[in-house]
Amino acid sequence: MGEPYEVGFRLGRRRSSVPRARALLHAVLGSWGVAGDVVDEAELVLSELVTNALRVRVPKDRQVGVRIVWLVEDRLLRLEVSDAGAGWPEVQVPEEGETHGRGLLLVEAVAHQWGVEKREGGIGKTVWATLKTPNCVAEAAEREIAAVTVRAGQCVRVWGTWHGVRSVSGEWRPSGGGAVVLVLDDGPALRVPAAEPLTVRNGTAPSRAGEGAVPG
Repeated sequence: MGEPYEVGFRLGRRRSSVPRARALLHAVLGSWGVAGDVVDEAELVLSELVTNALRVRVPKDRQVGVRIVWLVEDRLLRLEVSDAGAGWPEVQVPEEGETHGRGLLLVEAVAHQWGVEKREGGIGKTVWATLKTPNCVAEAAEREIAAVTVRAGQCVRVWGTWHGVRSVSGEWRPSGGGAVVLVLDDGPALRVPAAEPLTVRNGTAPSRAGEGAVPG
């Protein structure tokens, strides 16, 4: 199976985190080449999962974790939202006229599958949902994407040459902004703003010979 596309970030416990999650999801899926109705469905599902996580009672300093994974060969998009609260959510059928309690009903109706599992490496839980992605386009050989969507195994063009990306770390700060640290196959690690555009491509970085490298 091919390497999955994956990105994660954390959100503060505030109302503005719901539209922020949608905006980040939209940017990530666009850079991956995921297209069609699945984008709208993913935004709806993620909005409901983040909204539910924000309603859970947790210590003030606990954030909401979001992880987006595209399993290309399986044609599945997996959305995960983690919180540090106790208890597991259940689908509820609200009374006629009630305006709350329909979140998981929507998730169940839209998602291919969904579930809850114990949160890895910490207290709380992770609620996940998968969506089928039949409407996808192939990636261009070389393209410009936001730094936050770069993943290990790609090549990034910096300092006038191509460098393989060994690992990616960094998270969005609750107040906005944030940075991404790219550990490259040679040279110093690269620290850039999360939204900064970088030129990337898949595959092994070519030999430096004859590329006319520009000193950093």
